Amino acid sequence: MKKLIVFVFVGFLAQLIDGSLGMAYGVTSTTLLLTFGIAPAVASASVHLAEVVTTAASGVSHWKFGNVDRGMVGKLIIPGSVGAFVGACFLSNLPGDLIKPYVSLFLLALGLYIMYRFLFLNGRSPSAPGKRWSNKRLIPLGLAAGFLDATGGGGWGPIATPVLLSNRNMEARKVIGTVDTSEFAIASSATLGFVISLGWEQVNWYWVLTLMAGGIVAAPIAAWLVRKLPSYLLGVLVGGLIILTNTRTLLHAWEAPAPVYPAVYGFIVLGWAAAVAMAIKNGRKGKAANGELAS
Repeated sequence: MKKLIVFVFVGFLAQLIDGSLGMAYGVTSTTLLLTFGIAPAVASASVHLAEVVTTAASGVSHWKFGNVDRGMVGKLIIPGSVGAFVGACFLSNLPGDLIKPYVSLFLLALGLYIMYRFLFLNGRSPSAPGKRWSNKRLIPLGLAAGFLDATGGGGWGPIATPVLLSNRNMEARKVIGTVDTSEFAIASSATLGFVISLGWEQVNWYWVLTLMAGGIVAAPIAAWLVRKLPSYLLGVLVGGLIILTNTRTLLHAWEAPAPVYPAVYGFIVLGWAAAVAMAIKNGRKGKAANGELAS
């Protein structure tokens, strides 16, 4: 019974983070399953099967609260689904551990840029009107994010969210809602690939159902939070999460000594907290300035 409560809570927490910041459901849930000795392919299959239901609930909630760019969802779904299906079918033969550090370095750089953007550039207008994302840019993004999502047990949000946020013409809430809504198709395709390659008998239904239960409860709460939180605060929260999760991946890949972990994590968390405080302060200044202009 205690384990049941723990897994439901993990599903709730993972979906609350994923639905409000656009990432981390797969990474959080897969990490937990791996600590219980579940094989990587089986853990990823169980998480993706749970995500079929939780992402559907999340997508409906984000759609209801107006957090979705409908045109972009359609452009992301097809390449993302293809990448997820291929990644799921070949998970056991792919050197995912060799690829992860390079992807994490790229995402870490994006996280730093996003943090800088929402702290120092958020109120400024771009010098020239920005262009919407074209198919030439969305197709490789969808393929890569879907592929790495299936092979790593999570990657759609951590890759798609920061890349889309790097475009200054998209609202943070629209990015998060769009990524979460399109993830339903990616989770479904990955699950199909795992079923073909592993079979239904390999899926641990206990993990799946408990993760589903927690995720379904959290989905509408997360979508409501995205609707209410200002974009500058969402951007800083997402940027900090990207930096923290990818630093963790790099420390594991480089086999850093155990004492290094708490020091690095502590430094990042303190910096993240300071950035959140600065974002709130900047937001209040902006509101005050707008109030003076209006009067």
